[in-house]
Amino acid sequence: MSSFSWRLACLMLSLFVIVALSSDRARARTVKDLVGAWIAVSNVAEQGGVKSEPYGANPQGMLIFEADGRYGLILSRKDVPKFASNSRTNGTADENKAVVQGTISHFGRYTVIPAEKSIVFHIELSTYPNFNGTEQKRSFELVGDELKYTVPAFSGGGTAVAVWKRAK
Repeated sequence: MSSFSWRLACLMLSLFVIVALSSDRARARTVKDLVGAWIAVSNVAEQGGVKSEPYGANPQGMLIFEADGRYGLILSRKDVPKFASNSRTNGTADENKAVVQGTISHFGRYTVIPAEKSIVFHIELSTYPNFNGTEQKRSFELVGDELKYTVPAFSGGGTAVAVWKRAK
């Protein structure tokens, strides 16, 4: 084998190893890959072929995964109106409706199932009471600093895709 062929073979092997290692790091395999704070990027729901953005075009929110398996999530429309009464217990019907339809939060424990590329949220408490005490599985992708998961049974009906970016 000539010197040039040997160098070319080594270069190609090196590039292959670098690409293989890089793609391996881009996939979450354990809880450690998700630990940290994530900022909401988008949330697109689909029901009956119709897509919508229930938390608006620029949702506000944070998802925090702790190393011990606990998590907390809050997601809100940017334009949820303030209550005219300045009292959370004295909102009008329209104000209360805007809050219920424009926000969601829940917390509890989570597990990662690497073989299924899934996160399971073990919801202890939610602002949507039907979630309380439930387990919800989300298939996910983690590429670089972007986490994307599918909600198979969105609380507003249909399905949803949530996209988060790692907080810096």
